Amino acid sequence: MDVIRGKVKDIVLKHDASRIVQTVVKWGRQKERDEIAAELKGKYRELAQNKYSKFLVTKLIRLSPTHRPEILMEFRSHVLRLLLHREASSVLADAFELYANAYERTILVRDFYGKEAALFSGGEDREKAKRGLQGVLDGLDTEPRRRILTATKESLTTVFNNPDKGAVTHAIVHRALWEYLTAVNEYPDEAEREKQRREMFECCQDVLTEMVHTKDGSRVVREFLAFGTAKERKVILKTLKPHIERMCLDDEAQLVLFTALDVIDDTKNLAKTLICEMTSPAPKLYTSPQGRRALFYLLVPRCRRHFTPAQIATLVETDAAREQTSKKAADVRSEEVRRAASDALIEWVAKNAETIVREPGGSLVVAEVMLYADGDKSAATKSLLSVFASPYPSADASSPHLIDLPHASRLYKTLLQGGHFNHTTKSIDRASGWDAQSFAVQFVDIVGHDVCVAMCTKGEGNGAFVVAELCEALCGDGADQDDAARAQVKGWFGPEAIREVENGTAKGKKVLLEKIAAL
Repeated sequence: MDVIRGKVKDIVLKHDASRIVQTVVKWGRQKERDEIAAELKGKYRELAQNKYSKFLVTKLIRLSPTHRPEILMEFRSHVLRLLLHREASSVLADAFELYANAYERTILVRDFYGKEAALFSGGEDREKAKRGLQGVLDGLDTEPRRRILTATKESLTTVFNNPDKGAVTHAIVHRALWEYLTAVNEYPDEAEREKQRREMFECCQDVLTEMVHTKDGSRVVREFLAFGTAKERKVILKTLKPHIERMCLDDEAQLVLFTALDVIDDTKNLAKTLICEMTSPAPKLYTSPQGRRALFYLLVPRCRRHFTPAQIATLVETDAAREQTSKKAADVRSEEVRRAASDALIEWVAKNAETIVREPGGSLVVAEVMLYADGDKSAATKSLLSVFASPYPSADASSPHLIDLPHASRLYKTLLQGGHFNHTTKSIDRASGWDAQSFAVQFVDIVGHDVCVAMCTKGEGNGAFVVAELCEALCGDGADQDDAARAQVKGWFGPEAIREVENGTAKGKKVLLEKIAAL
């Protein structure tokens, strides 16, 4: 610091010397950081545009919070120019996305509103400023509102007309665009709303894939889907198609896909362009929470088992627009989507049952596919029961029997129950597309005596609960066809087997003995 003090402005523009200053900022104390930040005051816009010193600016924004507002203020009224600058663009993007607080973000976005907006921005009224464009427009007459919105539109058009500069990927642009569309929705004239929305869509339709990864960008694309015509929705799907697999794995981007499934009436086109692109990468998707959600939305959209209240609330935002722009009933559309996705998912389970079921997340997906998918599930059922029928206990300690995996045993118990347990009603929500009794009969045939009895007498408890559920399923209403299977299971548990169960350590032995007695 003694060597560089007073000369920082000169050396930060040089490719080797600037790294020395960056190192001081990175490893020094707060005192040194603040001293360097103070010395560079007034030069930050110039530094952000230099290919060497731009890294120092980002470090100071991150590591010198007391000087952060001053640094960002130096960018004020130059934001658009900096966004379209090859070097400065990344500095501004990082400042907005990673380090700025809510008020500082609004300061940066304000440049999109044009010069006139500065007159109505409410000075330094922080609460009003945090409301962004809406805070500027509140209380203004029609003409000033129109001029500010026109200026905002022109700023956005400038960015979209220069996609090679990279600014279209940045969250600050998506925030400005979302604020613009929100303001347009408040136009009293519906024809004018449609006109402004269409013009903006035409301006940015080629770069929609660059927006879906941020919260505001995702909201923008969902807005275009919700209010778009059938033709516009087709264009959006065509643009998104090459990126669908990656979108399934992103928290914000996948909401765009879910909205497309919610609002598009042409389910035949949806099946060809979107649904098949979501089901074919299922082997890659089911191992992550995001990927599983993408598969769940095809079968059980907005189900509270798999979607948080916040995610459901976000998806509900487009429902009002859907009522105006879509013709099909929501339940009819979701039924058609489920039907279009079912065959591919059932086939995937049939071919990869053991691999999927051994994954905790995979067993969740299998449960929903078996309970709610439409189509012939006989091959998938046979695969699931065949892997379950391996000798118990497993000879390979590194690959335990499925009954010893809690998530797998829960899956088979759920399938024998015929649905998920509802904690509110304390009962089973039975799935209409699943025959638990038929599954129970096949369970008896394929899994057989040795494995079932061994699970109840040698295991720690999971087997007892699953076999108890098997007995319950065989005793269900209309189970006359299952007399043979019921008698078979009763024969498995003769006096000797019953004694083994009673003397065993299985947690569910009491429940099991009651169910066997009821056979």
